[in-house]
Amino acid sequence: MKNRTVTSDGVRLAVYEHGDPSKPTVLLVHGYPDTHLMWQDVVTRLVEDFHVVSYDTRGAGKTGKPSTLESYRLEHLANDLMAVADAVSPDQPVHVVAHDWGSIQAWEAVTEPANADRIASYTSISGPCLDHVAHWMRRPGLKVARQLLHSWYIGFFHLPVLPTLAWRLWLGRNWGQVMSLADGVPRRPGHPAPTITKDGINGMSLYRANFRPVMRKPRERRTTVPVQVIHPERDRYVTAPLTENLQKWAPKLWRRTIPASHWVALTHPDVVARMASEFIRHVDGAPATRSLRRAEVGRHRPPFTDKLVVITGGGSGIGRATALAFAKQGAEVVVCDINHDTAAETAALAGAKAHAYQVNVADEGAVAKFAADVAAAHGIPDVVVNNAGIGHAGALMDATTEEWQRVLDVNLWGVIHGCKSFGELMIAGGEGGHIVNVASAAAYLPSKVLGVYSTSKAAVFMLSDCLRAELASAGIGVSTICPGIVNTNIAGTTTFSGVTAAEQARKQEASTRAYRRRNFPPERVAAEIVRAVRQRRAIVPVTAEAKAARVLSRLSPTALRGLAARF
Repeated sequence: MKNRTVTSDGVRLAVYEHGDPSKPTVLLVHGYPDTHLMWQDVVTRLVEDFHVVSYDTRGAGKTGKPSTLESYRLEHLANDLMAVADAVSPDQPVHVVAHDWGSIQAWEAVTEPANADRIASYTSISGPCLDHVAHWMRRPGLKVARQLLHSWYIGFFHLPVLPTLAWRLWLGRNWGQVMSLADGVPRRPGHPAPTITKDGINGMSLYRANFRPVMRKPRERRTTVPVQVIHPERDRYVTAPLTENLQKWAPKLWRRTIPASHWVALTHPDVVARMASEFIRHVDGAPATRSLRRAEVGRHRPPFTDKLVVITGGGSGIGRATALAFAKQGAEVVVCDINHDTAAETAALAGAKAHAYQVNVADEGAVAKFAADVAAAHGIPDVVVNNAGIGHAGALMDATTEEWQRVLDVNLWGVIHGCKSFGELMIAGGEGGHIVNVASAAAYLPSKVLGVYSTSKAAVFMLSDCLRAELASAGIGVSTICPGIVNTNIAGTTTFSGVTAAEQARKQEASTRAYRRRNFPPERVAAEIVRAVRQRRAIVPVTAEAKAARVLSRLSPTALRGLAARF
């Protein structure tokens, strides 16, 4: 690391450089009450490919404190940013990545026409342009009222004496604990910075010098610089509406979300570094990643365009219909089945953006390899549909251990393997996603003749409920689909306990006829799966009998058990 001092408007700025100066320069600007140290984990992830520069802003860390309140005005902060940019990259434009108040002051620099040739791109995290906010707040409504509630601390910072005392007497020494409890920021040596009390007190001048003048008389601040806005979905201070509908001000706009809290650079440095890197590379001429393509604002496209959907058991029935439904909505589809030929048929029907794999979902290693292969060849899936399953009927007392094992290996363990292998990828990707587990109405409809099958599907039902709770904080939804009687080949392949081969064949034929008479097509189940993902629905009974059984299981489970005993 190289340290240097850059003077701007009489203030000595502490600047920190990492990496090769011949590579594209990324300029990181911290917010309040942080210092350049908040970027440490992001720096380590960017430094191999970029010349990474950070600095302590006015009054923070080792940078000097201005002598007047007016010296904290936005125009001076923007001058600081440009002074650092000119010092560390005099011949090439810089890529700015900023957070919180760093983002607010970076907007000031980015929207200054004279800087258009000096800033190649701008990634804004949790810090809107104050002028844009002021214009937005002139349209009062519930969204504005909600943002005002989230901005309560701004009013507090304008009070005399009290906020300074709060920092000196309690906040300064407890700031790390506050961040940990409120936003899940991990405690670690060196953060918060040793100067936190001073930084907290000095930084309140940012609010006092700028909010009232800008709110009273906002300017028209526009930019031609490519802008990427990253919004942490659990941000306690900047609500989503402040990051939406910015095309008027920044027509070259991308908007991405992360299921995280305000200090996302500290809690999710991998994701922040990846998003910044993808955007910078694209601005510099590289093809946009799938994630970045779907983040581009103003592109009109089908709802699942630039999304990757993985479907198990996709060689026929509900799996095939689901693959075709997602493909029709613009998705790239990956289909797996234990039979490669049928998976390939589905992929051919789904179009050029579909791929087929042969996978036995009962094999944990095979599913793990499948997930790794998909990630390497196509990227991290946005949607995973664990659909593969087999049917089994007969009395529980007639079921053999081998029959139990076979059904549970596919119907339960197959779903577990898919959830774990792909869920881990989604969590690491940091952009959320959706997992669909195909259960059955048999999950909540007890039966004397479907005991083994019902048990496997009831386990999938509860697995999905537990997984939904566990993955909510990662922004990953989980839907449980309970189809009912659907006209697929499952009836013809269902095995039966305690019968001869000839009897089993007769029962399979009779079941197939019954399912055909019911004639509920798998395409209608597929439509419900697509809708469940779009609406992030938790539990979806599909057919009339599935819906009726679901209602009865909740209103009168005793009656349902009585019916099961009689029939």
